[in-house]
Amino acid sequence: MYTVLVLSCHPDDMELACAGTLLKCKERGDRVVVCHLSSGNLGHVIIPPDELTVIRANEARKSAAMGGFEVMWGGFDDLEIYDNNKESRDKVVDIIKKVNPDFIITHSPDDYMPDHTAVSRLVFDASFTATLPNYHTGTEGAARLVPIYYMDTVAGVNFNPTEYVDVSPFIDKKLEMLECHESQLVWMREHDNIDFADMVKTCSRYRGYQCGVNYAEGFRQCQVYLKGTTKRLLP
Repeated sequence: MYTVLVLSCHPDDMELACAGTLLKCKERGDRVVVCHLSSGNLGHVIIPPDELTVIRANEARKSAAMGGFEVMWGGFDDLEIYDNNKESRDKVVDIIKKVNPDFIITHSPDDYMPDHTAVSRLVFDASFTATLPNYHTGTEGAARLVPIYYMDTVAGVNFNPTEYVDVSPFIDKKLEMLECHESQLVWMREHDNIDFADMVKTCSRYRGYQCGVNYAEGFRQCQVYLKGTTKRLLP
């Protein structure tokens, strides 16, 4: 029905914020493409970056396979994503041109860390740039100008959704996909005393309370000229 492109920063960001929605998209027949822009190579204290890059890529592939999602990579490492340079923007332009989505999901511009906020701004800039047929990058042609939906922040801090998706039937699978990211979840449980999966489930329950269902994911649509739509695209 639709082609959905998720431009997330790290492997596991998609599972945290929008996996339930993507599973619901797949159920209605959508093509779902998830692009992890960063390798997540600095996401551990003990495992060295080169080794962690391979581990996190395999974790991401395992999770995506569970959901039936396509996986792409942006080619950045952690803390090497900057929104104010042409090279970074063109990488994202190429991804958008290749996928040519009906709508895009990405990070909130008010998220908690620089990689997330840089990705948000890059996607905003690139989603317009990709529509210009005379702007040449490694991928020729032009994508459509489509709506952008910002996904929830970690723990919902400083994020007020304008749209909700009921993910109650998919909450268990969402958490199974998240558990694929063992390098992150096991470390946080054993060394930081943080049960990340429990936090994600709790936040989904909280969003559910806000909209009258058991579990939900929240989004905020990017409200700028020509990115509006008269129809609901989220499932």
